[in-house]
Amino acid sequence: MKALVMIADGIEELETVTVTDILVRGGFDVTLASVNAMQVVAARGLRLTADVLISDVSDNFDIIVCPGGLKGAENLAQSSVLTEYLEARHEAGKWIAAICASPALVLAPLKILHTHQATCYPAFHGHLSKYINQPVVVDRHIITSQGPATAAQFALSIIASLKGQDSANDVAKEALFA
Repeated sequence: MKALVMIADGIEELETVTVTDILVRGGFDVTLASVNAMQVVAARGLRLTADVLISDVSDNFDIIVCPGGLKGAENLAQSSVLTEYLEARHEAGKWIAAICASPALVLAPLKILHTHQATCYPAFHGHLSKYINQPVVVDRHIITSQGPATAAQFALSIIASLKGQDSANDVAKEALFA
């Protein structure tokens, strides 16, 4: 399984690093792709280095993950390459995951969540037509989550959705979540 985790200046580092780590533990080949530069400065100053720029990848991933953070989500939403990938994936019913501000600021403006139940950082709930106040919501091929404190559960839900609940349980047990 291959996951593309998006990064940009202002991205929420706890979500990015937690999701990336747990997916790797779950056997995913994870690629960090940036929408603006190879090195980004995350929301709280952590510097993250991308593997590639979004303009240099093709959409051959099993899932695209968009971490949040207000400025990070805004920067992701401004990438025409990313938004085109997300729209095409949605139309094809391929997996998309977003957490924190990204469901509201990246996916909702593209009408990706129009017919899907979803969650996001609670302050942005008005952006979602079918907001559900739960830590993680999986609706068909869309996985959404609320924020930093739900990042591990979000990542385990990605594993469960793509590789099965047993795989997610194994990762949770090894990491002492369960």
